Amino acid sequence: MKHRPLWKVSISTSAEAEDAVAALLVEVLRQPASSYNDLATGRTTVTAYLRERPRASLGWQAELKERLRRAKACGLNIGPGWVSLASVRWEDWAESWQRHFKPIGFGSALLVKPSWSRLKPQKGQAVVVLDPGLSFGTGQHPTTAFCLRQIVKHRRRGHHSSFLDIGTGSGILAISAARLGYHPVQAFDLDPDAIRIARANARQNGVACRIGFSRRDLAETPSRGAGKYAMVCANLNAELLLAGRKRVLAWLQPGGLLVVAGILDAEFGPVRAAYEAVGLRFAESRTQGEWRSAVFSQERPAEKFE
Repeated sequence: MKHRPLWKVSISTSAEAEDAVAALLVEVLRQPASSYNDLATGRTTVTAYLRERPRASLGWQAELKERLRRAKACGLNIGPGWVSLASVRWEDWAESWQRHFKPIGFGSALLVKPSWSRLKPQKGQAVVVLDPGLSFGTGQHPTTAFCLRQIVKHRRRGHHSSFLDIGTGSGILAISAARLGYHPVQAFDLDPDAIRIARANARQNGVACRIGFSRRDLAETPSRGAGKYAMVCANLNAELLLAGRKRVLAWLQPGGLLVVAGILDAEFGPVRAAYEAVGLRFAESRTQGEWRSAVFSQERPAEKFE
């Protein structure tokens, strides 16, 4: 099957600003970002790949430059800050990912690996085979890894715990939950391509019949009449988590756990305050680079919203 060329948007920056610039690309282009560090020059390049050439009329380049300017004004060393656009063959992109995407284990419970890896799982270790794509989620990013660790940590052997994945991307969280015994498992995303890829990944891992995937916009989902889940994972940015908190809360059953990720550390305070204000208890968090992820628990009936 011949693939069309991809488009890559790259920003040349410093190692200090790597995480912040990656987050900036994610927010503006709504695509995962990867980084390359040149040890010889000390320069870092952060790149996002797109299926279609971004239209100049959308103002994406001007927005990137303005955000870089603001970051520099706040004292962050952004390095050169050059923004570039170039086409790249799909085959070159895939080959590059094969060099950088390695298996990752989560204790003795879960192994996530690409299809070309020959690494054997430990006895009793669930395996998720996932090749990198243009949707979020390979387990390599700290926010995805945090969610996977929580899924492993809170699974109940011999018991079925329900699971909801908001913003599923590649489907890695839902697939891992299904492989670890969560049931029922539901997942949704606004991007139709993400849903298509997630379903294909679920088929590859033999759990397609155990996961309900759907295309849905969090902002347009009613907060009443929602199903209840023992664990809800929302790997979203702070803006979406704040705007959608009523809907997210509506899916959480009493005693359930909410895992939030994809939040810049500087933006975590308002997210924590908003979710504590509606009755959730802050349980734990982890900061890695510029990213902050956290777990909240539902220990009393949620506040009713009019």
